[in-house]
Amino acid sequence: MARRSEDRCSFCGRSRNEVNLLISGENAFICDECAAQANKIVEEAFRSLETRQADNLNLDDLPKPKDIKKFLDGYVIGQDDAKRNLSVAVYNHYKRILQPRSKDDVEIEKSNIIMVGRTGTGKTLLAKTIARMLNVPFAIVDATVLTEAGYVGEDIESILTRLLQACDYNVKQAERGIVFIDEIDKIARKGDNPSITRDVSGEGVQQGLLKLLEGSKVGVPPQGGRKHPEQKLIEVDTTNILFICGGAFDGIEQKIAARLNTRSVGFATDDKQVQVDRNNLLQYITPADLKKFGLIPEIIGRLPILTYLQPLDAEALKRILTEPKNAITKQYVKLFKMDGIDLTIDPEVYQLIVDKAIEFKLGARGLRAITESIMMDAMFNMPSEAEKKLHITLEYAQKELAKANLERMRVA
Repeated sequence: MARRSEDRCSFCGRSRNEVNLLISGENAFICDECAAQANKIVEEAFRSLETRQADNLNLDDLPKPKDIKKFLDGYVIGQDDAKRNLSVAVYNHYKRILQPRSKDDVEIEKSNIIMVGRTGTGKTLLAKTIARMLNVPFAIVDATVLTEAGYVGEDIESILTRLLQACDYNVKQAERGIVFIDEIDKIARKGDNPSITRDVSGEGVQQGLLKLLEGSKVGVPPQGGRKHPEQKLIEVDTTNILFICGGAFDGIEQKIAARLNTRSVGFATDDKQVQVDRNNLLQYITPADLKKFGLIPEIIGRLPILTYLQPLDAEALKRILTEPKNAITKQYVKLFKMDGIDLTIDPEVYQLIVDKAIEFKLGARGLRAITESIMMDAMFNMPSEAEKKLHITLEYAQKELAKANLERMRVA
């Protein structure tokens, strides 16, 4: 039998004394360096397989719009109009990528989409949820950090950096991905008239976005941030990248109301008055309202699909607490279960949480903050105690909320 000092790696042939670690098998050995190299080879093989599978995607494998909406229904309550528009846009994006070359000169163009809705109505959640079932790279970016060249902030091209990171810098895959640009309303110009001075994060940023939305070859900094002359850039063609934009557009209801109240001037006016639901003015939104808010006409034209999200009423908020697959209450039940604690909640508590969210105008996003305030003491104390059951009653919830400083969350 050979001595241990003579054991050698079956791949590179080095002895135990020449390597840091020698792993033994039944009739073979492998050193740490060969194991690390083998791991890289396996990862590269899996990436190549995923790329081939994506490239071999065909129309029969595509999730149909109804299938996409059904998936969204499992995680997002209500917002049927937005889900239908989003499902169709994503499905058509797949078909556009797969369109065969034809002799009829008909080329399907992409239909970028913009979603308008109050904070907490589910814009970002829709984007994150649809990313769960897509076979193309997906990235969510925030428009608030974007500024013009020469100012502190990030270049427009950094949007594509997130997409490249989502697919391990595989440019071919990134060029058929989907980007969700959140807080698009934050780059609206400050007035309806074109700026004659610098608008650091407004009109100039919108002008920079035009080439991305329309489709062009862009030099992207690999790590994001600012470009500099000596930096090596990655060239990305945005022609087949679908852009979905979302924003709260706080105050746009006033512009919609002003437009709807406009009457013709003269002796004779139309006596027929259209009934307007003033509690949900966003349903009447038009591209003209976006222009009034501060988006330039060129960028509105490159976002042809305009959809809105309904404000959430008490019933929808209560359903959000309990019904989705990742409902807030289910998450807390799971958190306590990991400590061996059984959590139960009285139905009256749900109504209390909803009432507080409506009172403070927090939308669905506020449900978690209020629930967290109720659960905080129990989450702090119970993991260290022997008690393994927690029952949240209305009295308990009211007592915990009274101790919490909820006024800090009130939206003016």
